[in-house]
Amino acid sequence: MALKLDGVSKVVRGSTHIHSTDLTLEKGTMNVLLGPTNAGKTSLMRLMAGLDRPTEGRILWNDEDVTGVRVQDRQIAMVYQQFINYPSMSVYDNIASPMRLSGRPKAEIDREVRKAAELMKLTPMLDRKPLELSGGQQQRCALARALVKNAGLVLLDEPLANLDYKLREELRVEIPKIFEESGSIFVYATTEPEEALLLGGNTATLWEGRVTQFGPTPTVYRQPVDATTARVFSDPPMNFMRVEKRGSGLDFGDGNTKNAIGSFSELSDGVYIAGFRPNHLELEQPQTSAFAFRATVSVTEITGSETFVHLDHGKDRWIGLVHGVRHLDAKQEVSVYLAPKHVYLFDEAGALIAPASYAQAA
Repeated sequence: MALKLDGVSKVVRGSTHIHSTDLTLEKGTMNVLLGPTNAGKTSLMRLMAGLDRPTEGRILWNDEDVTGVRVQDRQIAMVYQQFINYPSMSVYDNIASPMRLSGRPKAEIDREVRKAAELMKLTPMLDRKPLELSGGQQQRCALARALVKNAGLVLLDEPLANLDYKLREELRVEIPKIFEESGSIFVYATTEPEEALLLGGNTATLWEGRVTQFGPTPTVYRQPVDATTARVFSDPPMNFMRVEKRGSGLDFGDGNTKNAIGSFSELSDGVYIAGFRPNHLELEQPQTSAFAFRATVSVTEITGSETFVHLDHGKDRWIGLVHGVRHLDAKQEVSVYLAPKHVYLFDEAGALIAPASYAQAA
């Protein structure tokens, strides 16, 4: 069982929502669509479901062309961030509804409803109507209904966004296990890189309607094929700076030439883009060799155990994610440090030249 997108695109009133996309999703896999708002995640899911017809290309289900097949005639379960329940039915009947439509035995329906309700922490609420529930409880009801449908394709569009932190973390762990056991193809859209990493499976990164990379989640995170993918799969986004290598020296545009150490020593002379994730920028000099930069503090955001430090390095705007509470004044000049092993190298067009050495070793 597989879902295949073959050259699928979507153009609406002259505006391209999805550029030509080839994608194959296999049975029993979890596939995360990761990208910022308006990257094309929902548009792509609507094409997969049959809610929208592609402008070009085909959608194949088990090698059968289903491009024109209605969503009602497909084996699909869908849950959106904006939950949808039947307001006149009880929670029990909402969850049971897809199984009743498919004619499953009454005893099986009862067993599956109660099993799903227990997982979603809905057992005490089975006799209530959806409008008597909180927003998070209503979303759990919609998730439970998708869970029992036993669909071949399950599409979840940011389904946990309205849940509290504790339940969201629990379901991030449980949902993939449940759907993998069922053998369904699981597609989960999110804006959060951390959520993609927690869910595992495969990840497709999206940017402005394009799938920039698709593969095992750890691989896409550690070895992004280009700067756009690296930006998408980092929260806050990856920092970048221009660097020119001349002989054994590196010019980062700050007026100070640095020695070409680490992966930089193997580069041919030329201009590159160096990228690094915010958590790898340090305020204290590490014991290992590191590049040192002078930067000006723009804003600090204290989250409790960590601090986001917004910095200006020439024309570059960086964000550092450092441990602990740091009180830094705006316009204060500070030294920051970056270990070469944490630096990704891209060409001027943004294509990956070399992943960070720490990522290769992971």
